[in-house]
Amino acid sequence: MKTMPLKGTRDYMPNEVLLRDYVQGEILKTYRTSGFERITTPMLEDMENLDKSDGGDNLNLIFKVLKRGDKLQKALEAGDEKQLSDMGLRYDLTLPLTRYYSAHKEQLPSPFKVIQTDRVFRAERPQKGRMREFVQCDIDVFGDSSPNAEIELIDVTARALLNIGFDDFSIHINDRRMLHGMLTSFGFANDTLDTVCVTFDKLDKIGADGVAAELNEKQMPAEAVEKLTAFLSKGAFTLDEVAALCTDKTLGDNLKYVISTVEKVANGTYGIKYTPSLVRGQGYYTGMVFEIVCDKFAGAVGGGGRYDNLVGKFTGQDVPAVGFSIGFERITGILLDEGYIIPAQSKKLALLYDASDDFADVMQKAEKLRSEYSVAVLAAGKKVGKQIERLQSGGFEAVCFASKFPEIKSF
Repeated sequence: MKTMPLKGTRDYMPNEVLLRDYVQGEILKTYRTSGFERITTPMLEDMENLDKSDGGDNLNLIFKVLKRGDKLQKALEAGDEKQLSDMGLRYDLTLPLTRYYSAHKEQLPSPFKVIQTDRVFRAERPQKGRMREFVQCDIDVFGDSSPNAEIELIDVTARALLNIGFDDFSIHINDRRMLHGMLTSFGFANDTLDTVCVTFDKLDKIGADGVAAELNEKQMPAEAVEKLTAFLSKGAFTLDEVAALCTDKTLGDNLKYVISTVEKVANGTYGIKYTPSLVRGQGYYTGMVFEIVCDKFAGAVGGGGRYDNLVGKFTGQDVPAVGFSIGFERITGILLDEGYIIPAQSKKLALLYDASDDFADVMQKAEKLRSEYSVAVLAAGKKVGKQIERLQSGGFEAVCFASKFPEIKSF
């Protein structure tokens, strides 16, 4: 039997779980006090739903579940690989949420402001900050098409991070429709925009020359690539310059409104920045997209955007929807690396007893101590000194011997 967890998954030590519980609790508290309500959905979803969810590269990372019994045998006999699975583990919380909303919308308020904090699964190559099983903390708004929904999500998410002491971050924002408008103005065809955006999203990493080279490799129109390269050669380009290339002028106005309003609300506690190369990988995004960027971690520590068409895949009728997800694993990883100390946490005390003590009396003494301490009741070891050293290394800050109660020795 193997003692180690599967690759891409983790066992968590008590101190890590303590921090994870605290962080998730503070995030939930912020979400709930902002008027959002929590739901839960199954971790298994129908494969047809997953396959049609426009999840971008994540569709290649689905953990598929084989059919069972006779159905599996028939699928094997048919020799069709696609017939082997009828369900899979969710790769994010957005697809299950839209299915949930589609099934229950008649009983839900409008707008529906919803919380999800749960595990998701992706069959990808594990690395630092990227696991096969991980937790997401999402908030979403259904039924509000105004940019005020984006503003509220950014504000609530940022406050959740600030409330756990995570303050060195900024929000990067873009609108996919503006990006598409800019690219079509240069001559890129509508049916190539997705692959062009994938390359354009690498602008910060490979530069304008790298973007041009990759687009040429993809055999994009030379004239369109030249126009894009000329535009990028100016260096930093502004929201106004991109908006001027779009036929729908409301897109730029709405983005300016979101940025200026968030700046007022943030009041300097975090920044917000227009990032014209921001795309986000999921194909279901239809409008504004955003990411949380932190200099302490290479890559985003959260993200989201508007996905107005996803409910329509279930009901045939589109519903405005927008969501924001905190990268819980990355956030907690940064806090652990920094030695983050949970504020206002009760001190840990060990109440030690021996065979001569009345155990009912020991438990009553422990309850009295719990008004001030987090108390663990433990049998005293043969080598008490060594036991106390282990307690100290495990985060205990005091010890009390039941026979000497209420005398307490602090470390």
